[in-house]
Amino acid sequence: MPGLFDTVRLGGFALANRIVMAPMTRSRADAQGVINASAARYYAARAGAGLIVSEGVNVDPASNAFDRAPGLWTRAQVEGWRPVVDAVHAAGGLIVAQLWHGGRASARGLLGGREPLSPSGVNDDLEALQVWGLLANGAYVRIAATHSRAMTPDEIAATVEAYRVAAAHAREAGFDGVEIHGANGYLIPQFLSPTINRRTDAYGGDARGRARFLKEIVAAVTDAVPASRVGLRLSPFATYNDVRDPDPAETYGHLASWLAGAGLAYLHLADTNAWTGAPDYDRMLALFRPHAGPLIVNGGLTPERAAAIVADGEAEAVAFGRPFLANPDLPARIRAGGPYNSPRSIGVYGGGEAGYTDYPALDAEAANSSR
Repeated sequence: MPGLFDTVRLGGFALANRIVMAPMTRSRADAQGVINASAARYYAARAGAGLIVSEGVNVDPASNAFDRAPGLWTRAQVEGWRPVVDAVHAAGGLIVAQLWHGGRASARGLLGGREPLSPSGVNDDLEALQVWGLLANGAYVRIAATHSRAMTPDEIAATVEAYRVAAAHAREAGFDGVEIHGANGYLIPQFLSPTINRRTDAYGGDARGRARFLKEIVAAVTDAVPASRVGLRLSPFATYNDVRDPDPAETYGHLASWLAGAGLAYLHLADTNAWTGAPDYDRMLALFRPHAGPLIVNGGLTPERAAAIVADGEAEAVAFGRPFLANPDLPARIRAGGPYNSPRSIGVYGGGEAGYTDYPALDAEAANSSR
């Protein structure tokens, strides 16, 4: 039976182990969306993962749920990512760029005064949306979402093209591939939800129509990057950002059938509700395991549970988020049975090196304890 430290192939990716670093927003780019220089140290320190999925990377200026998240639509942004990717490769790792659009989960103050875009301009629940900003005093805080407006057909087409361009830029920057962020209530799941998507054109209506936006994004991205190097992240039952899908089994059952023939490298299932103690792991697995090809699963899993998931063949790999935040050498710690650093509240979003590049590795801890 397979173990966490066995190799595995996910499409075009040959992973040295089955421990994946999940995408985690860190909000340390500059005001132009150029990734911070210290990100090279941050990601390279975690290159022991079988695969690193980068923090969410905005595909265009209309996407920004978290202030100071990086982008991949300008030349400067591409050049900013090069040394990060090079550092991961020099450390023996693989890294994909997670392509992200926040949609209605945003605010005018993060978009240069423009209204956030959404499928249908549904704004009855703005208090439920997760939007974060950097204050002048350096504090990183949750801010109020502002009213979105419905996207025109031309804006939908332009957004699909933005995904293609961002994927091409990721390849140019040296990334090993890309992951499409279709989870956590951002623009793609907004289109998938019949509550948020009330369109009467080809992008609305039944599950097939609501999935058209995602399918067009997949087609655009795989025009720039081989499908065997493209992953997709979904969170079918997530309540985060309030997509309020009354029948996710219907919505995502359609996608599961379609994914069987899409030829993507992997499907990354995020059990987002596990963050609040209400896991949906079993429901997700039942929906996708029969259809979707290689699976990565994520959401509040312990190393012991992860090992059992892989051994039982429930998924090909398991992704960890918070444990990787605090333990840059997480695979080595799992192999050794611990100990594990606990995440600190300082520096999760925004800031400098504290809470970002200053978590010790096992060898550093051993050296300090021997003094």
